[in-house]
Amino acid sequence: MHFTPSLLAAVGLAAIGQVSAKPYPPPADGLKPIKQIELGPRPYYLVDNMDDGPLKSKLESCKEQKMKPSSFSIAHRGGAPLQFPEHSKESNLAGARMGAGVLECDVAFTKDLELVCRHSQCDLHTTTNIVNIPELNEKCTTPFQPAANGKPASAKCCTSDITLAEFKSLCSKMDAFNASATTPEAYLHGTPSWRTDLYNTCGTTLSLKEHIAMTKALGLQFTPELKTPEVPMPFQGHYTQKQYAQQLIDTFKKAGIPPSRVWPQSFLYDDLIYWLKAEPQYAKQAMYLDEIADFAGMDAAVHNLTQYKADGIKIVAPPLPYLVTSQNGKIVPSEYAKKANKLGLKIITWSLERSGPIAAVHTNGDYYYSSIQDVVKKDGDIYSLVDVLARQVGVLGMFSDWSATVTYYANCFGLGL
Repeated sequence: MHFTPSLLAAVGLAAIGQVSAKPYPPPADGLKPIKQIELGPRPYYLVDNMDDGPLKSKLESCKEQKMKPSSFSIAHRGGAPLQFPEHSKESNLAGARMGAGVLECDVAFTKDLELVCRHSQCDLHTTTNIVNIPELNEKCTTPFQPAANGKPASAKCCTSDITLAEFKSLCSKMDAFNASATTPEAYLHGTPSWRTDLYNTCGTTLSLKEHIAMTKALGLQFTPELKTPEVPMPFQGHYTQKQYAQQLIDTFKKAGIPPSRVWPQSFLYDDLIYWLKAEPQYAKQAMYLDEIADFAGMDAAVHNLTQYKADGIKIVAPPLPYLVTSQNGKIVPSEYAKKANKLGLKIITWSLERSGPIAAVHTNGDYYYSSIQDVVKKDGDIYSLVDVLARQVGVLGMFSDWSATVTYYANCFGLGL
């Protein structure tokens, strides 16, 4: 799912330097389902910031309501990367505490063909401290290169460059980098000003097996995304895309997780077709991450929905702007949303709370609000978007970088409880 790391200058990032991830108990050690859901101040701030009207009144009426986990609230990159290193154990626990009913592990493979949680196969240089560990930086596809002669600093480090043991030695950090860096340590900085480095110390990286154990212990549901490989397949000459797709499902089988608790995802259409044929039970809740309009236009995306239905796809998962548009100053369902509903396709969308303050979004634009930039002006408008998606588009659930926002809405309207 889309995000370009910030190029902003560093301010006060906690030094994680060459420190390896500290020894940590197994992710499931001592974990139990969370009974006390805590949302923090953000949802209430958003409600207070809304324009007066029926929706604000309804949401205000839920301010003293006891909150429960909701499957409508899907944890994107753990559910808390607005403040915590993405795909870290800490982000997942924060997302779960904020009531996310479904936790995400974006799945990539290592050099020794183990599966790990990472948003992209080749994002370790921006999401971990790998470039500042000399012996691992040397193994990167492109080791760190300092900024020089007008060229920005660069690196490319992939999970497939290192083993699982080496991956587990890394610290997870906020997804960012400093393009003007002349040292590896300086390259680790760049967190956007509207996020925080308060918890950006040394996040605990997770393998898929650890993520499953943790989510199982918490009593929540799973949504693994099979990340598109950024290396030639078959990897190492023998590891095929189908083997990769099957390994993901097999990992859940071996852990004793029933298909009803798993929501597999992929941007690669062939992965969905493979699961439909090879693993039909797990494919019932598989979602196609549809970003076709980014490349071929919205008309093509709407047209393709008919083919998805014919091929047996049951859930489409497009980004937020595919599903809404503006009309007479209001947010309304898009033609894509109308066609998907007409065909009987279920819809899940991504990703809320990934865009920073809405005033800046209105002025400068943003991918996730690109179809409604003209009508969103302040942070309270986030709930106007959520409401249209939930009650007019009819989405099954919503990925969010700050789970509390969606959890509050879901509890107020009785969704996924």
